[in-house]
Amino acid sequence: MSEVPASVSRGGEASGASRPVPGWLDPLLVRLGTARTEDFTQLRTPDQGGRESAVLVLLGEDAGTGPDVLVLQRAATLRNHAGQPAFPGGAADPEDADAAATALREANEEVGLDPTSVTVLAQLPRLWIPVSDFVVTPVLAWWHAPHPVDSREPAEVAHVARLPIAELVDPDNRVRVRHSSGWVGPAFSVRGMLVWGFTAGVLAALLDMGGWSRPWPRSRVIDLPPVGASPAPSAGTDEDDESALR
Repeated sequence: MSEVPASVSRGGEASGASRPVPGWLDPLLVRLGTARTEDFTQLRTPDQGGRESAVLVLLGEDAGTGPDVLVLQRAATLRNHAGQPAFPGGAADPEDADAAATALREANEEVGLDPTSVTVLAQLPRLWIPVSDFVVTPVLAWWHAPHPVDSREPAEVAHVARLPIAELVDPDNRVRVRHSSGWVGPAFSVRGMLVWGFTAGVLAALLDMGGWSRPWPRSRVIDLPPVGASPAPSAGTDEDDESALR
């Protein structure tokens, strides 16, 4: 198992990418070549219905803290997923060419991300979120030219942060959360943010696939704070199913 901080190797290039990406991404990119929906969730994505959407899983690197991922916190007043940390993203528009176009457009609208600063690496399997009936395509990308980002719409986005991978895989920062409905899923407590739900499920799967995860006490369960929380199931309610998206 490899760890991710600044000690990782660099200098690789993803197949088909127009710009070089760091070598620490290679194991993840190789594994994603055979990724299936079942690697992320036990819920079957419906053949029809559900609103098509996409999120941007944007990996970058900081000289001081190493590899990181861009996460925003949604405003507490939103109808869906209020107050919940999330990847930038949203529903597809008719003019969007594909899921990557949707993810990049939404990231630009939400946090001012320059699409030209991003190298798209892969589209993950389409995943269903029953609570909002979105069918979401996570788009993995490398932030080859990081720049300052912040909320463009305070009514929608309350906070934006780059969360270091080294802190996400720190066993002290990993917990499982219990919703009032009885649902239990993975979460990360990092830099004042409790990342749970769909976003935590995708992150947990990617950390495992990249070989970056470290053993952590899965018996550590906390109650989910009620502020902005919504019934979370995006992959059933089996609290022992660690592969499911929450």
